Amino acid sequence: MSPAADSVILLHGLARSERSMQKLAKVLQKRGYQVQNVSYESTRNNVAKLAEQAIAPALEACAGSGKVNFVTHSLGGILVRQYLKKHRIENLGRVVMLGPPNKGSEVIDRLRDFPGFYFLHGDAGLELGTGATSVPNRLGGVDFDLGIIAGTRSINLFLSSMIPGVDDGKVSVERTKLEGMRDHLEMEVTHPFMMRNDSVIGQVIHYLESGKFKRD
Repeated sequence: MSPAADSVILLHGLARSERSMQKLAKVLQKRGYQVQNVSYESTRNNVAKLAEQAIAPALEACAGSGKVNFVTHSLGGILVRQYLKKHRIENLGRVVMLGPPNKGSEVIDRLRDFPGFYFLHGDAGLELGTGATSVPNRLGGVDFDLGIIAGTRSINLFLSSMIPGVDDGKVSVERTKLEGMRDHLEMEVTHPFMMRNDSVIGQVIHYLESGKFKRD
């Protein structure tokens, strides 16, 4: 895939901003991609509304480009899944998700009723649990070209104590996986900072341009 005329839409995670994706945006721009680093108020709405608010304008800004790719962090991946359940993007390229709670997170299950949780995380945060009726689990598998990177290191032992198995401090490796994905890679990075990691950024570019992650 040639990046010359292609676009990449970046979607940050819950309670973050486009600033968290700036390093990745700059590298992709140098690579020749047209980049839309989207800012959306992740704690102000539910997943369905956020998906429309964040993605539709970004797609309009990509009009006239070649393939439209997505690179997402955490909640951003769920927004893409939500949007693509309702809409078809004719020139959709590849999607790379970083630390996505594709099967929800036990952290939400345990903390959702704590005072202040809703204030900090909003409706979307409440929708990311592991139950069968949570938004990630209702959306089901995917039919687009998807690569997923899962972190295996945590800097929050309190949250990790709530999560079975290997995790990145917010999401277990197992719950990042999704039916229909093309590739899945585990990296020794943490949930809050993986999108700024040079090795992760290199893997994102490799997947966008080859459809697979690079393995030694």
